Amino acid sequence: MKVLKLLLSALLLAGCTSIQAENAATDTEMTVYRSPTCSCCGKWIEHVKSNHFAVKDIVSSDMDAIKEKYGIPDKLASCHTAIVDGYVIEGHVPAADIQKLLTSKPNVVGLSAPGMPMGSPGMEMGGSQDYDVVSFDKDGKVQVFSAHKASQ
Repeated sequence: MKVLKLLLSALLLAGCTSIQAENAATDTEMTVYRSPTCSCCGKWIEHVKSNHFAVKDIVSSDMDAIKEKYGIPDKLASCHTAIVDGYVIEGHVPAADIQKLLTSKPNVVGLSAPGMPMGSPGMEMGGSQDYDVVSFDKDGKVQVFSAHKASQ
């Protein structure tokens, strides 16, 4: 009887471990560059982590160099920059839009939520506003990727 209990316990433990490993394997890796003085970036990082992104958080005191390196136009710049599967994610882009980008795989450099729109992920500070998430390509073409309405 003891051997049977031990065997069942081992099987249950092995099953739980493989489920955890399987769930961890489904998270998409993302590198986030952020300023040491930004408080909203951490909230956005928590948002993407809770939506199956595994985040490598890099604090940088030279965000201008990061934005230049990844080809982010000044008019689309925001407080943090992320890289995921070769795409650039600039600012408070919702995780659902990032997942849509990764699924559709358009020929763009990335997505941006220009500025810091109130009510966007990480910017839930009492008010909210309508805002667009835009895509941008290497030639500077910008177009609306998704529109977000202010929460009521």
